[in-house]
Amino acid sequence: MQVGLQHYLVVSALLFCLGLLGVIARRNLLIIYMSLELMLNAANLAFVAVSRFNGNLDGQVMVFFIITVAAAEVAVGLALIVALYRKRQTAYVEDLTTMKL
Repeated sequence: MQVGLQHYLVVSALLFCLGLLGVIARRNLLIIYMSLELMLNAANLAFVAVSRFNGNLDGQVMVFFIITVAAAEVAVGLALIVALYRKRQTAYVEDLTTMKL
């Protein structure tokens, strides 16, 4: 059995659905954030797989830029989560919806 493009896309879709389930079902900000990163990596896997099987590097270049933006997102996102945790002493979404300006 040879691994084809369909196999990579199925794994990518499963990872994306798992991340989406984590975003919808969980209440903890860190778990939601990790699920968002899982969804982003699933999209990266799809980009690389399609790029590899088409024989061009466009998808891989796109993944390089996505990873660069994701690194900045991690820094800003974790800083916001830590700041919210220090202010409210909780990381649950329903406790943060009552925040005032």
